[in-house]
Amino acid sequence: MSLYLTLKWIHIVSSMLLVGTGLGSAFYMFFTNRSGNVQAQAVVTRLVVRADWWFTTPTVFVQPATGLGMAYMLGLPLTTPWLALSLGLYVLAGACWLPVVWLQLRMRDMAAEAACTGSALPPQYWRCARWWEALGYPAFIAMVVVFYLMVNKPGLWG
Repeated sequence: MSLYLTLKWIHIVSSMLLVGTGLGSAFYMFFTNRSGNVQAQAVVTRLVVRADWWFTTPTVFVQPATGLGMAYMLGLPLTTPWLALSLGLYVLAGACWLPVVWLQLRMRDMAAEAACTGSALPPQYWRCARWWEALGYPAFIAMVVVFYLMVNKPGLWG
C-alpha cells in the first residue's frame, strides 16, 4: 500500500473514532442526565472522560497530521476552498471541544461526589451539562459538514 493510501486509511479510521466517540458519548450522557440516577451519571461521566482521553484526544492530532500530509502529497494548497472550509470547521469544532473537556471533568467530579454522599447533583452540575450540550451541537454539525466536504470536495468559491 502506498504512503498516500496508508495516510488516507488512518485519516478515515481516526475520523470515525473522533466523530463516533463524540456521538456515542453525547448519546449516553444526554440520556443518563435525564434519568435522574446519580449513580448512573457518576459512571457515565467517568467513562465519557475516559473515552475522550483514549479515543478523541489522539484523533485530534492524527486528523490534521494525516489530512495535511495527504493535501501536501496531492499538491493541494490550503486555500483550496473545500479544504480551507474543512480546516476552519475543524478549528470551530476544536474550539467547542476544549471547554467540553473541562466541563466533563467538573461533571465527573460532581457526580462522583454526589454518588458517594448519596446527595443530589448540585445546580452547578446542571449548568455545566447545559453548556456541555450547547457546545456539542455546533461541534457535531461542523464535523458532519467536514465529512461532506472531504467526500465531495465541492468547488465553493473562486
